Parts: sequence; structure tokens; C-alpha cells
Amino acid sequence: MSDASHFDFLIIGGGQAGIPLAHGLAKAGRQVGLVEEKYLGGSCINFGCTPTKAAIASARLAYQARRAGEFGLNIPRVEVDFPAVLKRAKEILMRSRSGLDRGFEQVDNPTLIRGHGALEGREGDRFRIRIGETRLTADQVVLDTGTRTAVPSIAGLKRIDTIDSENWLDKPDLPEHLIMIGAGYIGLEMGQFYRRMGSQVTVVEGSGQIIGHEDKDVASAIQGFLEADGITFRMNTKIKNIRPIRDGVIVLVDGAAKQDEIEGSDIFLATGRKPNTDKLGLEKIGVKVTDGGIVEVDNRLATTVPGVWAAGDIRGGPMFTHTSWDDYRILMSQLAGDGARTTDRIIPYGVFVDPELGRVGVTEKEARAAGAKIKIATFDMSKNGKANEIGEPRGFIKVVADADTDLILGAAVLASEGAELVHLYVDVMNAGAPFTVIKNAIHIHPTLAEAVQSAVSSM
Repeated sequence: MSDASHFDFLIIGGGQAGIPLAHGLAKAGRQVGLVEEKYLGGSCINFGCTPTKAAIASARLAYQARRAGEFGLNIPRVEVDFPAVLKRAKEILMRSRSGLDRGFEQVDNPTLIRGHGALEGREGDRFRIRIGETRLTADQVVLDTGTRTAVPSIAGLKRIDTIDSENWLDKPDLPEHLIMIGAGYIGLEMGQFYRRMGSQVTVVEGSGQIIGHEDKDVASAIQGFLEADGITFRMNTKIKNIRPIRDGVIVLVDGAAKQDEIEGSDIFLATGRKPNTDKLGLEKIGVKVTDGGIVEVDNRLATTVPGVWAAGDIRGGPMFTHTSWDDYRILMSQLAGDGARTTDRIIPYGVFVDPELGRVGVTEKEARAAGAKIKIATFDMSKNGKANEIGEPRGFIKVVADADTDLILGAAVLASEGAELVHLYVDVMNAGAPFTVIKNAIHIHPTLAEAVQSAVSSM
């Protein structure tokens, strides 16, 4: 590749939007370059969805094995080989990453370019990009650089070798007592993982509710399930400073009642994500970003500079792999299609604690705050036959519907396989159909999906 290399489209970042977009645009006849500094696949493949869910599967199996007596089975002892658990998760992610690499090795277009890409300015109507010592140009640029762990400003934190969502796979020693800072998705999922592996886990959260945007009844139930696993929660608690000690750390906290200390072996930072936009040279061409580093886009994913687009976590909004992938579909529509697809979409998500939370649409709290005329239906999973038969009666389903039209506005499915079951509501919402479609259908018995129907049958 020479310094004079030019592309119709240059994509900076090989995440869940950038990779399929590169292949899609190439198939549409465009010359495409994709720049990736490290590994293809973004956070999902390399340290997020893929390895975490593999590890969580190991933790759930350990949990189930410890419950064997409830099912009439005798498993005298459950031993966790923590390095082997991490090894399995790494092997699964490596298979996925290798498959993405092969996808570029087998074609001439798109071109995979290794290195850090940054915008340098304009050459007429083209954008100039530097990758190491190489300079190239592109007619249009797509940014898909993702996020990194947001490190809070806590006295003494820089002296500590912390664990976070990006490096946990490289920490083969099981923490004796893990202090989890943050009670969002990452904190709860990974907290339960480490607890089921055998760690003592204390979650420190500055607010009064875990996953604060959820309805209180949902959040309280999840906290109760995690406490039953043996996780300790310190809510409304601020961390004043952290100091290292031999074989661990001391965390000085300021709680609602008093100031005291928590002694632990390790710190896990689950304190949110920070956009990787600070070294892209966006200021050189005038792309507008927020104070937090989010790239401002419209509903077409176009930035404030014509010809520059943003996808994935850096464009703001819900930071999920499936929204990043849908960003690819939006950009294909905008760049090589009819332009009809936009960010006007229904976005579900899952919190992969056990039992899982599947969520879509608005919460009851959000609906009431908006002044909507609503009706609420709930169904306790302990009333579902299949849930009892498989020994998973915990949780409930909650549905928010428009009182006049019977359209589903939102749903929370806190249940075994909750992230799977919620899609029944997702599809009906996308179809613009009322909940009566589910209510009047025939569901197989015995199934967990019957609970989805039971929840709306009382409306």
C-alpha cells in the first residue's frame, strides 16, 4: 500500500458495525479500507459478550452442580479450576477473532490496515488520514472506535493493579475477596461470576439502587437474588480512598451511616465506559463531540461534518453489540441503499445475571414520568409449570401497555432465559400489534414462553 492509497470509504475501527459494513460496501462495488489498531471484533469478541457469557456459563454450571441434591442427585464436591474457566473463554473468543481475520485474508477488497488511524485534515473533497507513517485519503470516513473503561478519580487508585472489563481474562488468580466498584450491568454480571467461582464479593455503589434506570421492583428483586448467592452490597456509599496492603487493599468508604473500611484482595472497576475519540483528530476537521467524548450524530448516523459517519458506542445512546450491528444496517442503507433505515428503532437488551433480565421499551417509571395513560400486568414465574419443573421458579414478568390502544410500551422479563423470552414482546412491538396477539395465541405447554402469555392475559 503506497502513501497515495485512496478509498471510497475508510472505516476506522473493526467493531461490530465496522466489519460487516466494510464487507457490505465492498460487495456493493466500493473500494473500502478498514483500520484496526489491535484486534478485530471490538469489545464484544475480545473481552465482552463472547468471553463473559462463556465464563458465566461455567459459573452457572457450578451453581447448578451445587444444587444437585434438589434434583435427587449426589455430587459430593464441586471444584472450580479458575484458570481452566478462563482458558475455555479465551479459546471461544480466539475462534471468533480468527474467523474475522480470515474474512479479510480471503479477499482483496475490503483491505484490512493494521495501526492507529487519525484524521489529519482535508485534501479538496477528500479526507486525509494518517496510520503510523502512512497517509491515505478517502471520500468518506466511518468511525467505529468503541469505548474503554472509565477510570474514576479516587485517591490512591493509581497505585492499585485493578481488574476491569478489558483485562479480567489476563488475571488467572481467583480473588479471595473482590471489591466491585459499580452496580451496573458489568458489575452485577461479573460480581455473580466471581462469587460462583468462589470469591467473596462486595459491591460498592454510590446511589441507592443497582442498575438505577430500571424500575425499583425489578432492581430490588435482582439484588435479592444476588444477595442469596452471597454477594454483599454497600449502597449509598462513596469511596474516599484506596490504599494497598500486603496481599490486598483497604478501601475507605463513606456510607449513609458512617465512614469505615473494607479490606479486600482485589478491586474490579465497573464504573462505566469512555469513548475512544480523544486521539482521532476529530477537531482537525470540525466533527462535533460532547464534553464526554461522544460523537454527535443525527438519526442517519451522520456527524456534523458531511462525509463523516459514526457507529457503535461512540455515537451515544444504548451501548450494546446488537445496536452496533444495527448501525451497520443503517449505514448500508444510507451509503449504498435507499436511505430509509434510521435510528428510529426499538432496542431490547439483557442483563445476564441469573436469573436473566430481558428488557425492551420503557419502564413503568419512565411511562408515568411521560404522563402516559398505561396499564400494568405482572406474572410471577413461580406460577409457571415449566419453571417449577426445571427448578427455576424465581423472578417475574412485568408488562407496560397503552391503556387505549393495547400496544406494548415496555416489558421486563426477569426469569430463567429472560433475555430469550423478551423477544416475544420485541417482535410484537416491532409489528405495531397489540398485546392481544400474544394473549390470543396458543403457546406450547409446558414452556417458559407460556409465562409471556400469562403476563398479558390479565390485562
